[in-house]
Amino acid sequence: MSELVLTEGLFLHATPGGAYSAVSAAEGNASRTLLRNLLGQQLTPPLTLETLTELSGSESEGEALELLKHLQSLSWVEGLESSRAVLDSPLEEVLPELLGSLSSSGKALLGDEQGFYLASSGFPHEVAEELSALSAELASLHARRSGLLVNNLGLGSSAWSVVDAAGHSKIGFWPLHIGKQRFVLVMEGIPYLNRPEFVELIWLLSRRYASSSVEL
Repeated sequence: MSELVLTEGLFLHATPGGAYSAVSAAEGNASRTLLRNLLGQQLTPPLTLETLTELSGSESEGEALELLKHLQSLSWVEGLESSRAVLDSPLEEVLPELLGSLSSSGKALLGDEQGFYLASSGFPHEVAEELSALSAELASLHARRSGLLVNNLGLGSSAWSVVDAAGHSKIGFWPLHIGKQRFVLVMEGIPYLNRPEFVELIWLLSRRYASSSVEL
C-alpha cells in the first residue's frame, strides 16, 4: 500500500514546464496522459484520489499517487488554493496578447500545419505569412528526420532556431502537438515559456482542439 498522502483542499494545475511537456511531442506516455487530460478540463479540478486516478487512467490509486509524485518532482504540476477556469473569450481576441507576452521582443505568432497563422503579435502581416509557412516546413522536416535527431544524436527537443554568429537565437520555432493538430509557436527574441501565460495558451488550445478522454 502506498504511503503517499494527498494534501487536502488543493486544486491540480499544470506548470509551464508541464504544459510544454504535454504538447512537445505527439507520442503519448503516462505523464502526458495525465497532463493532457488535466489541460482538457474547463476548471482546475480538486486534488482527490478519485480525480487523480481518472485523469491518469491508472489502474490503482497507488499508481496514480506515484505518477503524481513523479510529476511533482519534475515541477510539472502544482497545487492551487482556489480553482481557476480556462479563458472563455474567442481565440482571435486573446491569442495576440498571450503570444506577445511570451517573447522579449513582443513578436510571436502561432502557425498551423498548413502554413497559415492563427494569430500574430508584433509581426507585419506579410512577415507573419512567410514565417508561418516556414514553420510548417520546419515541423515537417523535423518529423521526417526525428529518428536521426532523437535516436542517433540523442536530441530530445523538437524546437528549431535561427542563430547569430555567437550561437544566440534570433528567432525560434516550437512545434506544439495538441490533439490531432500540430501548431508551431514562432518567437523572435528571448522566449518566456516559463510564464503562466504559456499555460493559459496551451490550456486554451487544448480545450478548443483536443478531446480529453476524461470530463470531470
